[in-house]
Amino acid sequence: MDSIDLKLIALLKKDAKMTVAQLASELNRSPTPIYERIKKLEKTGVIRGYTAIIDGVKLGRTLTAFCEVTLKTHEAEHLKAFEAKILELDDVVECHHIAGSFDYLLKILVSDISHYQRFVTEKLTSVPYIARLQSAFALSEIKGTWSKVVQ
Repeated sequence: MDSIDLKLIALLKKDAKMTVAQLASELNRSPTPIYERIKKLEKTGVIRGYTAIIDGVKLGRTLTAFCEVTLKTHEAEHLKAFEAKILELDDVVECHHIAGSFDYLLKILVSDISHYQRFVTEKLTSVPYIARLQSAFALSEIKGTWSKVVQ
């Protein structure tokens, strides 16, 4: 991967709807090699896909909660069972396996604190092998995942 690939990735992170012609113009290159670079980045898995960035607030998801989850055990089958169940929960928008004082960090988008309480009591506590939960709530978002650009 060279500097052109990195610049191409940065442009696509900023606006994945840019055409190959627009990308080529920004990079002072012809379209065909830029198209080939994009295909190579996709084939090698550097670019895993393209997605729309949705404003949860405009969809009524005004509360962002982060939930630290500690499991009862760390057996492989228990980790897999926990992860499989989390994948079924639509309110969980991110799940990260963590090395540290807890095992998983969940990012949860809900409409309000009552919705979060229902989510925890009706859904999250039914997930197997959970020993402990600790929640924190975002006051504001300063920098989102999509703003990270490789340089």
